[in-house]
Amino acid sequence: MIDNIELPRPRRKRQSFTKALVVELSRKITEAVIKCGDKLPTESEIMIVYNVSRTVVREAISRLQASGLVETRHGVGTFVLDNLNTHGLQIDPATIVTLREVIDILEFRTSLEVEAAGLAASRRSAEDVALMRNALDEFNQARHSNNAVASDFQFHYQIAVATGNRYFTDIMSHIGPGILPRTRLNSALLAHTDPEQYQTGLVREHEQIFEAIARQDIDAARAAMKLHLTNSRERLRNAHDQVLTTV
Repeated sequence: MIDNIELPRPRRKRQSFTKALVVELSRKITEAVIKCGDKLPTESEIMIVYNVSRTVVREAISRLQASGLVETRHGVGTFVLDNLNTHGLQIDPATIVTLREVIDILEFRTSLEVEAAGLAASRRSAEDVALMRNALDEFNQARHSNNAVASDFQFHYQIAVATGNRYFTDIMSHIGPGILPRTRLNSALLAHTDPEQYQTGLVREHEQIFEAIARQDIDAARAAMKLHLTNSRERLRNAHDQVLTTV
C-alpha cells in the first residue's frame, strides 16, 4: 500500500522526478510498508498518487528492478522480491543482536558512508539537498518517537542517492534501517547518557554532515560523517567494555 503523499514538485527534469520516485518506493520497501511478495500499485495508480508521468513511473520501476528490489511479471504486475538479500552482500538485521555485532556494523558503515559523504558533496544536486533537508527535518522533529529511526535512515539513504552511484544505494536498500544502533539497542542507556543530551548530539552531528554536503565541502563531509559514526561506535564500545568488566 502506498500513502497518498505527493513528491516535492519544483521545476526539474524527468530524471529528477524519477530519482525522487525511486527513493520513495525504495524506502517503503525497505521499511516494509510494501512487504515482500506484495504487488505494487499499477502504473496509473502511482501516476495519480505522485503526480508524475507514465514515463517516470516506468523508469523508476526499471531502476528498482536493476537494484533487485522488484520483479515484473508480464500481464500480472510488479512484485517486491521475497529474497532481497539473497544476491551479493548478505547482512540480516535480525542477526545483529549483541553489542559486539552492532559495533562491527558501525565499523563497516564507516568504511562505506565516509566515502559516500565525500562523493555526495561533490555530486549532489539541488534536489538531493532538498530531500536530505526534508529527511533531517523529520528526524529533528521526531526526536524520541519511532519515526526517528525511519527518518534517520532516510537521511543516510539520501546521501547514498546523492553519490550518483547506484551501488551505494543498493547496499543501503538491502541492509535497511536495521543497521541503526537504536533499532538493536538503547544506545543512550548503554552509554549512560541523558536521552535528551544524546539526541541533541545526534542532531548536531547530522547537521554538520548536511551542511558540509550542501556547501560541497568534500573533506568536511567525510570528516563529519567519520566523526558521527566514530562517536556512535565509541559510545557503544565503552558500554561493551563496561559490560565485560562487570561480568
